[in-house]
Formats: sequence, C-alpha cells, structure tokens
Amino acid sequence: MSTVETPREVRAQAKYVRMSPRKARLVAEHIRGRSVPEARAVLAFTAREAAGEIDKVLQSAVSNAEANHGIPEDRLYISHAYVDGGPVMKRWRARARGRVARIRKRTCHITVRLTERPEPVVAQAPQPAEAAEEAPKPKRKPAAKKTTAANKTPAKKKASAK
Repeated sequence: MSTVETPREVRAQAKYVRMSPRKARLVAEHIRGRSVPEARAVLAFTAREAAGEIDKVLQSAVSNAEANHGIPEDRLYISHAYVDGGPVMKRWRARARGRVARIRKRTCHITVRLTERPEPVVAQAPQPAEAAEEAPKPKRKPAAKKTTAANKTPAKKKASAK
C-alpha cells in the first residue's frame, strides 16, 4: 500500500461583504491558481473595490496557514477563490406619480482556499555509460527528391499567334 501525502489546505472567508457578488467574482477570477506573492501583486494593481476586500481575505488565509500549520507564504498557492451571494437588503425609492422603485443592496461571501505546493522531488538521473557517449551516431540518408509527371516531361512553349 502506498502512502500519498495530501497537500494541506487552509481557508478564510469574509461574510456579508457589502458588495455585489458579480463585481467581486471578476476580481476573484484573476487570482485563482496563482501563487500568493503573485496574487498579491495582481490585487495591488487591480483598480476595483473588490480587490481590497479579496486582499484582506487572502491575508487572513496566509496568516491562518502560518499560525496554525507553519506553512510559509511562498509555498502556498490559491487553489480556490470564489464569491457566493449573500442576503439582499431591499430598499425603496420614490418615483414619479406615486410609484416606487426597488433598490437591491447586495452582499456577498468571499472564500479563499490556499493549498501547499508539494516539495519538488529531486530524482537522480542514471549516469550514462561512457561507451554509449563515444559511439558515433548513425547518419541519416537525405530524402530522395519526389518526381512527378510534370517534372519528367519538358514544358512545351506556346507559339504566339499573330
């Protein structure tokens, strides 16, 4: 029976964030699958309000990994980053002729899951035998030119009629 070590996973979640989930998902797609330092750089240069909120959740997840599991930040990558819809606050705005319009103040739950990158396994390459290195490589024959019926017969020149 083989023992396969599953990578450790850490999660952080921000609930009831006062932001539209659709807008936050646009930013979450940018960092999914990236390493933590790379994701922080992407979020730093993203000019959306959701980038700040997702950066807070990412920082919380990194802190959880370091404090609870002792995993350094540079060995983590973002395996999942998703945004779910939260409760919607409904407000009313007065409109013309005694009517009202509904205003939906949406909230969202932002979740970031970090997974530890497996340590690279350094395998020893077998040493090639010296005799194999000194043996000359066989030369390939050049490919024969293909001949077609058009190439075998000389082209006839058309006589110009006057």
